[in-house]
Amino acid sequence: MTSTNRSFFKLNSKTALLLIILILFIDQASKIYIKLHYSLSVYGGPAIVDWGFFKLLFIENKGMAWGTKISDIVPFISEEVGKLILTLFRLVAISFLGRWLWKVLTTQSSQLLRWALCLILAGAIGNIIDSVFYGVWFSHSYGQIAEFMPEEGYASLFYGHVVDMIQFPLATWVWPQWLPFVGGQTYTFFEYVFNIADFAISCGVGILLFFNKRIFG
Repeated sequence: MTSTNRSFFKLNSKTALLLIILILFIDQASKIYIKLHYSLSVYGGPAIVDWGFFKLLFIENKGMAWGTKISDIVPFISEEVGKLILTLFRLVAISFLGRWLWKVLTTQSSQLLRWALCLILAGAIGNIIDSVFYGVWFSHSYGQIAEFMPEEGYASLFYGHVVDMIQFPLATWVWPQWLPFVGGQTYTFFEYVFNIADFAISCGVGILLFFNKRIFG
């Protein structure tokens, strides 16, 4: 690998900021395009784009990963309170990640750690923008195409829904009847729907997991 290629992959404060901005732009541009051109995908209905192994959908996630809500885990907390707690937690996490990244960028730290934190921070900011502002910026998308900056949005500040649109249903099969609990049920491998921000976070976490010893010694 030449010195030019090595410098291309090297992150400093300026290139780290550019990387975060680029990921945010792609993430928000894709979400806003979907919001302003399509209504919510109906479960079992046709996808916006369907190539078999790849589907483009439009769903909104009110909770955490895979749609899990805090109110599902802690039953005595209402869905509204759980949503607010989740959004505030994300804001605190972003603050922590930002401080950690700045410390890493100003020290002789691992380039892998810099890449991982940039990806995770960019993804976290991308999703928190949805959670904080989308309820105010857009009207609802149920059976209609959302309007940008309506007189009244579909939710108040801090109660927006995260937009997801990418799915890779790589394989589908039916479990054998003799298996307990799932016997006879149809299962699709990787049916989860995600967005660019989720992908960035997953890549960042993957770097931390797979290169843990190399990063932290």
